[in-house]
Amino acid sequence: MSHIAIPIPPLPGKQEIEVEVTINGLKQQLHYRVELFYWDDCRNPQAHRADCISEMLAHHDPEWTVYYIGAPTDEFVPITFVKKESRRLLHQAVGN
Repeated sequence: MSHIAIPIPPLPGKQEIEVEVTINGLKQQLHYRVELFYWDDCRNPQAHRADCISEMLAHHDPEWTVYYIGAPTDEFVPITFVKKESRRLLHQAVGN
C-alpha cells in the first residue's frame, strides 16, 4: 500500500479528520482521529509506558482502531485511529 503525508494544522484536543481521495477515478472517504494520551492519566504512572498505553486504550471506542502510534513526548503520546469502515477500504486497496 502506498502512503502520502498530509500536514494537519496543530489544533488543541481531539482532531477528527475526514479525507476524500480519488484514485484512478474511484472516490473513497477515509475517517481518522488523532488523540493525545497524557502520561499523567495513567493509573500507575510508574508502569512501563507500553502498559500505560494499553490501559488507556482498553476503554476506547470500538468503532475506531489504532492506526499509528506517534513519537511520545515527556507529557503525552499521539495516537492516530482509523474508523473501522475506513480500515476495510484500506485493506481492500491492498488486496487489489
